[in-house]
Amino acid sequence: MKDLFKHNKPLHSIIRETAEVAGYLWQRGWAERNAGNISINISEIVDIEIIDYSPFPFLDLPFSYPKLADSSFLVTGTGKRMRDFANSPMNNGIVIKVNQSANGYWILSQKAGSSSFLPTSELSTHLGIHQLIAERGSPEKVVLHAHTTELIALTHAEEFCNQDSLNNLLWGMHPETIVFVPKGVGFVPYMLPGSVEIAMETIKALQNHDVALWEKHGVFAIGNCVHETFDVIDILAKSARIYFMCQSANILPRGLTASQLSDLKL
Repeated sequence: MKDLFKHNKPLHSIIRETAEVAGYLWQRGWAERNAGNISINISEIVDIEIIDYSPFPFLDLPFSYPKLADSSFLVTGTGKRMRDFANSPMNNGIVIKVNQSANGYWILSQKAGSSSFLPTSELSTHLGIHQLIAERGSPEKVVLHAHTTELIALTHAEEFCNQDSLNNLLWGMHPETIVFVPKGVGFVPYMLPGSVEIAMETIKALQNHDVALWEKHGVFAIGNCVHETFDVIDILAKSARIYFMCQSANILPRGLTASQLSDLKL
């Protein structure tokens, strides 16, 4: 890491920003133990030519991601805690480079044979989402997964395990939500975390939304930078908190009217 990226100020800036957001996730209770993971496409700022890749660990991918060939990513590590990433990012995160065949990757921030760790166990989902982003040519660079308590709680109510009902609730609680999350949330019914099935459903949900909510688990969000991506989750969580605060006060929240929401969309 020190040798390859020592003078890469943009990369170090992204690492600092990611560490800051990792701290926010821990403080909010959205990244208990080793929960949550982040990946950022850093291909545009990591422009290095390596003739010999043998000094770096190489791992195969279960799928090929042709649009990500030769791409580089900053990724949080498997089993690593967000609170630890916040304090020491490159002891809890790694830089990987996808090979030209897009079916494997090198860990550029580690040396082959050294004591090392792997990227997040959700790497396949992350790369699948980055592949989707590349296919549609949109500018998002960040994929963030968090166990957002307030949003998970909503999915324990059957009435909100429905995409339309869920979005109507979240938009209706606070004007900022429809302004900053106009595409709403894509809902993913409960499936085994880390499975191929949930990865495919998440990618499908993110085709038309910037956030996918996994039933009883957490969210995946995409954005142009790590702070912006956190902000989207934060806004959604606030809407959910407003709903629960009204309920706890025995108030039936009226929500914004269809007319008011229509005005906000203009």
